Amino acid sequence: QVQLVESGGGLVQAGGSLRLSCAASGRTSTIYSMGWFRQAPGKEREFVGAISGTGSFTNYADSVKGRFTISRDNAKNLVSLRMSSLKPSDTAVYYCAAGTYTSNANDYPYWGQGTQVTVSS
Repeated sequence: QVQLVESGGGLVQAGGSLRLSCAASGRTSTIYSMGWFRQAPGKEREFVGAISGTGSFTNYADSVKGRFTISRDNAKNLVSLRMSSLKPSDTAVYYCAAGTYTSNANDYPYWGQGTQVTVSS
């Protein structure tokens, strides 16, 4: 089992930046790929980005490409999502997940509880 805890969410003005963190504990001896997903009110959960187990590969949704960056520190069991040039449309609950390096939420068996990001206009 892997436990994931997100932090760093909050309220930010449009154009601003925010950094989310995801701390992993439990069976961290297995190096999982990590994904970030988000869910806005009334909408389905959507893929934001993913990073491979070694951190060598990243993949982003078109809506965040060039604005969001995912990084990881395996020694600290920590994954970060750096968000810049934020838009009101980025408002959502953000989740980190551990699993396979894909954009499909079903390929990630482990999920955090989520952290709210609100971008004001």
